[in-house]
Amino acid sequence: MSDAANPPFNPKIIKRLIALAVLFFLVIVVINMSIIVIDPGERGILLQLGTIEGIYESGVHFKIPLIQNVVTIDVRTQKIQDPVDAASKDLQSIHTLVALNYHIDPLQIDQLYKNVGPNYEERIIHPALQESVKATTAQFTAEELITKRPEVRESIKAKLIDRLSSYHLIIDDFSIVDFNFSDEFNAAIESKQTAVQTALKAENDLKRIQIEAQQQIETAKADAESIRIQGEALKQNQGLVQLKFVEKWNGVLPYYMMGDATPIISLMNQ
Repeated sequence: MSDAANPPFNPKIIKRLIALAVLFFLVIVVINMSIIVIDPGERGILLQLGTIEGIYESGVHFKIPLIQNVVTIDVRTQKIQDPVDAASKDLQSIHTLVALNYHIDPLQIDQLYKNVGPNYEERIIHPALQESVKATTAQFTAEELITKRPEVRESIKAKLIDRLSSYHLIIDDFSIVDFNFSDEFNAAIESKQTAVQTALKAENDLKRIQIEAQQQIETAKADAESIRIQGEALKQNQGLVQLKFVEKWNGVLPYYMMGDATPIISLMNQ
């Protein structure tokens, strides 16, 4: 039997091998398209021809290729920061940086996707932040925004909860990172603080002077009372007068010069 009658490769076998390889590849592709893995902290929205059919929790799930599709959404706590330019009640310009921690209700992600879509941060959260901050700062003067910062924060947070809860967005925390005011306002605040400190120092100095003056008055009153008591005692006891004299006498008798005579004056009888 010649080589021409028995070719080394049978075309039919080659075609079958190619067909099997293509079929195997298609099976792999179909299986890959049929399996969806939802990571921990995520949920999957099952869409069938554009219609929401259900919610997948984390794990491995199957879907019908080309008919069903799964959109994954993160339901863990998310953090965003927004700069907001606003105005205070007294029309001071304020530049605010705020931070929001939130998460999506895992049981309602289909409603959020249906009513808002996947771009909920841009469409809902950022506008809500801007509006809530501006509405709140307009209720306080610039100075109150500083002195009543916790109250301002709670007011903004309450407005955010009211606006976002209807979209099944849950607020975990809200904070005011920073308040920045105009240079003119900062200078005015610094000047006011300096004036307050100066006034406080003057008030303290005045109180100190008043206290010292009162102490001097009381001391003088005490000295006068002591002198009065001693005077009354001396008037009532003449012997005490002589005793005081003797206690203070240094032993030298006073004398007067009258010519050559030196008369001695008895002090004890005076």
